Amino acid sequence: MKKIIALLLAMLMVFALVACGAKTEEEVETTEEVVEETTTEETTEEEVVEETEEVAETLYIPVMAKGFQHQFWQAVAAGSEAAAADLGVEIYFDGPASETEIAAQVDMVKKELAKNPQALALAALSTDAVIEILEECAEKGIPVVGFDSGVPGDPTGAVVATACTNNEAAAALAAEKFGEHEGLVAAMTAATAEAPVIIGCLSQDAVSASVTGRTTGFVNKMVEIAESIQPGKVSVEGHSLWEKKVDDAAIIIRVEVSATTEATALQTSSAALLANENLIAVFCSNEGAVTGFLAATADGTDLADGGKYADLVVAGFDAGAAQKNAVREGWFYGSVTQDPYQIGYQAVALAYAAANGEAVADVDTGAQWYNAENIDDEMISLLVYD
Repeated sequence: MKKIIALLLAMLMVFALVACGAKTEEEVETTEEVVEETTTEETTEEEVVEETEEVAETLYIPVMAKGFQHQFWQAVAAGSEAAAADLGVEIYFDGPASETEIAAQVDMVKKELAKNPQALALAALSTDAVIEILEECAEKGIPVVGFDSGVPGDPTGAVVATACTNNEAAAALAAEKFGEHEGLVAAMTAATAEAPVIIGCLSQDAVSASVTGRTTGFVNKMVEIAESIQPGKVSVEGHSLWEKKVDDAAIIIRVEVSATTEATALQTSSAALLANENLIAVFCSNEGAVTGFLAATADGTDLADGGKYADLVVAGFDAGAAQKNAVREGWFYGSVTQDPYQIGYQAVALAYAAANGEAVADVDTGAQWYNAENIDDEMISLLVYD
């Protein structure tokens, strides 16, 4: 009997130990689950912090243009958006309805500046009108990047760089194309002091930086090319800013500057050029000059095969519907266009670099030559606006 009782007691002790062991395992498992949940929650909180930091690091850069409606500015906007996508920044592109609305642009810039952007890209309609804005940017350490004509004469030091066309280099491209034209090269080679050939440059003024830069760029490169053909026999005439007369010249580069920028004045200047005997080529340095020249040639039809000036080689600058038509018809040898897409792209790229504390410098956004063969190519058509 005692043995039976002892056996029952031993069995009870074993059951008690097993029950305690099971309870301990359940507690351990429960504890591990709590730890895992806590770790998961901590990881989630860390991810939220990382995501918040990523959002905070996204730079905001307003890109404020001189206008918005014109196709030129739409191409600038396209370039800006491409740069923003490549660099991972947020931009806001805007401009007034027309390039005469200075007050509207100032209000737009002030509104964007109130958002405390990390940088600002600006093509100012008036430097004087944005002085207070520039002073605020300088005070807050917000770098300003000019684009297109930029912010000329900024007295505050806020503007750190400008993305724009090097007008001298762009116009030199037209002279280079003249130097590749077999007919012009043959005419320059055959020219003599008794029968000199004339290459004209038509400009609407001798004041604006862009037009004078283009005139200088074309004249200097054309002289270089002509000198390689007729050394010492190249004369520059027509305007005191560029005049370098040479006696007994075989090649004369004649600069014709309009009395005013009005279309009728440019038409008169064009007629004066066309009156020169042995005129073999003309470069029109901007869209206004092109318009005046086309008016003087019966809207360009005098340049067509069989026309009065059919043998004249003409190149333009910029674009516009009339100029594009002259190029397509073959009345113009070709034209030079700025690259508004690159103007927008480089403006954002410079602003991004400046916002990150990098040293920046002016960027030449380049120019493109277009003619009847490539005017409808995808990248060229983007640059030749109406």
